Amino acid sequence: MTSLAWLIPAALFLGLLGLAAFMWALKNGQFEDLEGAGWRAIDDQPPGPQGNKAPQGGNKKPE
Repeated sequence: MTSLAWLIPAALFLGLLGLAAFMWALKNGQFEDLEGAGWRAIDDQPPGPQGNKAPQGGNKKPE
């Protein structure tokens, strides 16, 4: 019986902690674009105008 004295408050605390984390995620827009991440994973387009390629030769001027 004494174990229930600390298990019940611990379970309530963890439940409230999870609820607070969920409410924080809702407030900060974590669930705004649920389909976008899935489509970006299979998109064939590179992320930028040149993709992730480094420029050839750097910033050197031709001589």
